[in-house]
Amino acid sequence: MALFPDRKSKALAIALACVIAIVCFGTLYLVGDLARFQEVNVIEESQTALRGVNDPQQLDQVLKRHPSNRVLKLVALANRDSIEMDAASRKLLSEAEPGELWQRMEKGFSSRADVEALGRDLKLAESNAAGLGSRYDNLLKAARDKVEHDAGVLEGRSETFTTFMTMIDGQHGRMKAVMSKIAASRLEYFVAYETCVALLAHEFAVTKVVNGQYIFPLQSQADSYNNAAATMAAAAKRLSELETERTSLRQSQFGKWKNFVGD
Repeated sequence: MALFPDRKSKALAIALACVIAIVCFGTLYLVGDLARFQEVNVIEESQTALRGVNDPQQLDQVLKRHPSNRVLKLVALANRDSIEMDAASRKLLSEAEPGELWQRMEKGFSSRADVEALGRDLKLAESNAAGLGSRYDNLLKAARDKVEHDAGVLEGRSETFTTFMTMIDGQHGRMKAVMSKIAASRLEYFVAYETCVALLAHEFAVTKVVNGQYIFPLQSQADSYNNAAATMAAAAKRLSELETERTSLRQSQFGKWKNFVGD
């Protein structure tokens, strides 16, 4: 008879443990369900906030209306990255800008020393163009590290974070592709320009200018100059097209940010 109370106590303990377990699992389920509900709300709020917004410059106003929405904050991070990389690329491209160097050719030269000085500046411009890609890559790496850190603070290492960083990598890849083409076209432009300048420097004493055209003593020299000038013109046309592409890139990226919110 002494064992009966112990059995009854054990049964009560087991029943109590079961009740506690059921309550705990139910609580966890409700918490998880609430988290999923909140996540859906955040996404729906983000989609509604960006509906009808077609200009990246409007993002600041959108974020002011929804300051606690972390998805919109991620979009703002992508926008900030785009703005900063655009400014960095403009700074890089401003070094030895082709137009400034071409103006010196159009103004003419008063001495061989002027032509040789331009030739030296073109050598430096070639070096800048050749190293443009690697310098931009370094800027992209620093920018990615910054975005990755800030996004991790906002979102943690979640699936949304991974999707966001994939989008950022695509954004950087498109920027890099355009800058690589610009660097190649610039280098081609400067190499051809240097050919023109070298011909002028070598034949400066006997080269004449008639109606703004250089007249060389030998037809072979004139042909070399004309071929180089044609290469310059083609490269300049490509550079103009690439600058338009680079400018429009940010707008195309905005559509991808909206797709990210919609995923």
